[in-house]
Amino acid sequence: MTQAMTPLADDFAAPDDATVRARWMALVEKTLKGQSFDEALTVTTPDGVTIQPLYTAADGVAVARDLRVRDADRPWDLRVRVAHPDPVRASADSLVDLQNGAASLLLALDPTGQDGVAVGSAEDLARALNGVLIDLAPVALDAGYLGPKAADWLGTLAKAAPNAPLAFHMDPLGSFARTGTSPGPIESHVFNAATVGARLTSTYAKASLFLANGRAAHEAGGSNVEELALMAASALAYAKALVRSGLTIDEAFGRIVLGVSLDGEYFTGVAKVRAARALWARLTQACGVSVPATIEARSSGRMLTTKDAWTNLLRMTSAGFAGAVGGADAVVLGSFTDAIGLPTAFARRQARNTQLVLMEESHLGRVADPAGGSWYLDSLTDQIARAAWVAFQAIEAAGGVIRALEAGHVATAVAAGRASQDAAFADKSRKILGVTVFPNADDKAAEVEAADAAAFAVEGPDPRLPGPDSHCPALTPVRFAAAFEGA
Repeated sequence: MTQAMTPLADDFAAPDDATVRARWMALVEKTLKGQSFDEALTVTTPDGVTIQPLYTAADGVAVARDLRVRDADRPWDLRVRVAHPDPVRASADSLVDLQNGAASLLLALDPTGQDGVAVGSAEDLARALNGVLIDLAPVALDAGYLGPKAADWLGTLAKAAPNAPLAFHMDPLGSFARTGTSPGPIESHVFNAATVGARLTSTYAKASLFLANGRAAHEAGGSNVEELALMAASALAYAKALVRSGLTIDEAFGRIVLGVSLDGEYFTGVAKVRAARALWARLTQACGVSVPATIEARSSGRMLTTKDAWTNLLRMTSAGFAGAVGGADAVVLGSFTDAIGLPTAFARRQARNTQLVLMEESHLGRVADPAGGSWYLDSLTDQIARAAWVAFQAIEAAGGVIRALEAGHVATAVAAGRASQDAAFADKSRKILGVTVFPNADDKAAEVEAADAAAFAVEGPDPRLPGPDSHCPALTPVRFAAAFEGA
């Protein structure tokens, strides 16, 4: 039997955007009682983007859409960071993570053990990856200036698996921006990494070579625009280096992964991931290439607190949500205790399970570009992407990313972004849960692992290349909560 349809809207006139907004504004002005609409209800982000309280179809813009049909069971790569200084413990942590939901590993390497697993040779790396099936569990590296050496070590370990989707993640420009110095000319480091990468492509058809990101700008307090501009400029520099090393321009762009940092502001995080994809589309189009973007999103360190560290779980969840909804290909969530020390098994489990809940219970990956069609998010994406493109053009006009870093162009822009955000936290227009608002008087300190990095330190190869060192103003990492946690 066919059911009769009951029309519910017949008694209502078709909405007219101008009329609707005018009526809404009249009610708003009456409620504000003389207050300025702009001061009371609009928000200006550190990027200079104005966010309105109401968006209509008149605010709709066309933005690059991510309409891939993703795997319903594994819509993105759940990647975990491994950084315990002991290679044996790092291997054990990796296996636990992989057996309990993780799909791939991000291995941080540092021969001193201070900022990663104490690895200084292929043998050390083999111990850190003991038991890991590299052809089934992709491995990504984070090795700083040792990136080319580490890529060769990983290539040696994976020689029996030429189809392994390795992520060598070489990123000398990111190390240069963060530390402010390079052991030898930074141009030589970029070209050396490209040479090693070009050689590895002949064996590993599915491997990515470079990670182009603006994480140094983000962690130093910069805005989303400065981060994305540095990301795009780094991607272009790496593509040029790979072409000089013998790859075609299509192959060069196809071997680069974009890195995006995510904090606890999920709407801007969603827009930033989508803006990164739009920037990539514009950049590759300008270079005459049609290559889809591959994006790895990582949670931010600058958003973390040491006071009431449990609230970091909320920030991590927001970051993971933004990465998933924004369409990141891989998402790396740190542990909620990262600002305090090495994570316990419990903290690592929370980092994994946060993503598993978003993936398997909230089903965030079952819709292609779920933010698409939202007038607010499309507008925010478009504004961030356009501003980042202008900032990217300024970097190129300054002579490219290396010259812009050396001349302090990037550092100056980041300092301005940080000052704007510091001011917002200081006047409490932006708040830090558990620190500047709702502090927990009964805060119970979270447990962390104790490890003597010096006990695991090894001698690693010297990353120095011939020629004078390069220098630039360092983009030193910050934590916004640090200024208030001593109070």
